[in-house]
Amino acid sequence: MIEKLKTEWFSNVRGDILAGIVVALALIPEAIAFSIIAGVDPMVGLYASFCIAVIIAFVGGRPGMISAATGAMALLMVPLVKEHGLNYLLAATILTGIIQVIFGVCKIAKLMKFIPRAVMIGFVNALAILIFMAQVPHFIGISNMTYIFVVITLMIVYILPKFIKSIPAPLIAIILLTAVSIFMNLDLRTVGDLGSITRSLPKFFIPDISFSFETLKIIFPYSIALAIVGLLESLLTSSIVDDMTETESNKNKEARGQGIANIITGFFGGMAGCAMIGQSVINVKSGGRGRLSTFVAGIFLMFLIIVLGDLVVQIPMPVLVGIMIMVSIGTFDWSSFSYLRNAPKSDAAVMLATVIIVVATHDLSKGVIAGVILSALFFVAKISKIQVIERKENQNIIFDIRGPLFFASVQGFVESFDFTTKNTKIIIDFSNTHIWDDSAVGAIDKVVIKYHENNNKVTILGLNDSSKRLVDRLAIYNNPNVKLAAH
Repeated sequence: MIEKLKTEWFSNVRGDILAGIVVALALIPEAIAFSIIAGVDPMVGLYASFCIAVIIAFVGGRPGMISAATGAMALLMVPLVKEHGLNYLLAATILTGIIQVIFGVCKIAKLMKFIPRAVMIGFVNALAILIFMAQVPHFIGISNMTYIFVVITLMIVYILPKFIKSIPAPLIAIILLTAVSIFMNLDLRTVGDLGSITRSLPKFFIPDISFSFETLKIIFPYSIALAIVGLLESLLTSSIVDDMTETESNKNKEARGQGIANIITGFFGGMAGCAMIGQSVINVKSGGRGRLSTFVAGIFLMFLIIVLGDLVVQIPMPVLVGIMIMVSIGTFDWSSFSYLRNAPKSDAAVMLATVIIVVATHDLSKGVIAGVILSALFFVAKISKIQVIERKENQNIIFDIRGPLFFASVQGFVESFDFTTKNTKIIIDFSNTHIWDDSAVGAIDKVVIKYHENNNKVTILGLNDSSKRLVDRLAIYNNPNVKLAAH
């Protein structure tokens, strides 16, 4: 236990501290922007980012992953804030956390195995596109100097790591270009243009709402949606960080940790949040690996607000835009283009559908759910092909069934038989198939009954144990109380 704590917290102290500082600087404009999207004061997003990052560092299941206020969650909050105000949002945040803890206890991470690789690739690519799209309003059509600063930032972040590995390139870019901007008094948009920052710590308070069933009816739909979207984004981001760092994580613990973080955040005036793929990628690329990087990101964020607030608001937006563009480039899976050529057409279609839906709706959950459903439909279509091979033997007609028999293959199964046959012994051999559901049993019943109507004798052979149990329990032809012709 002590060794695990040392590994997760103190095995990469220097890298974690520097990476955490970079993340904190990049979190500020995003937290303010997400607050504006949700329709609340910028401090609500900043307090959320501080609380969630610090808490998740202790209770999360994925060291080195960054959780804070996010755009996906902010979009879901808009109607609630507009109709009922901040206190209801904070109450919904607390309930979101409770639901997530319950999901974690129920081992929600088991559902991750139902998300195909094509959906994962689509999810990552869609996020990369969304990260880039979010930067466009901050540099397109602003000024020539904005373009120059974005290009210089891109060059620093891309080229500098080839020569300097001890200090993260994004941190150098932020400090150097902020100093240049202030010294030369350049006309650039800054973090301060997004919203005002109050230099104070969050305070504990209970949301001012009536504790009634009516309140629950208002906040529950939002809380369940926030809980699902938050966990979906967090667990998928966790898997991506697993791959980037070639390490494993406890995803059920992560689900519980996200819940605990949101519960506490709601009592300190913060909005619900979850894992952030963009900031997590920044953290990993900047050398962050342990829980210390997440903790430093949260603590340094509040240090920036309270102690260095006057300097922070002067950070040029083009610098942060350049860093986030590099994050989007690094996040995008460029092998997807060869994947589209080489993967099965159904997988390529699923990947493209996931990307298109996420980008069109700005809702990660809709894209992922649509991708999973589409994958399931393609899979069902692929395995629903069933063969019925007919042969004659000693005046008997034998049908060999090959392929799974379930709701999607029953039509092909029934249509493969010629029911005009009369006064013949029919043998249906299920040695090379499996009976999966009630629809399959119903199809067998239909075939047997139709043959009996023409005075044929039908024998069923080769059922495996589980198929036989299902048929014995549900089949009409197997019921002694049901009279069939030719019996």
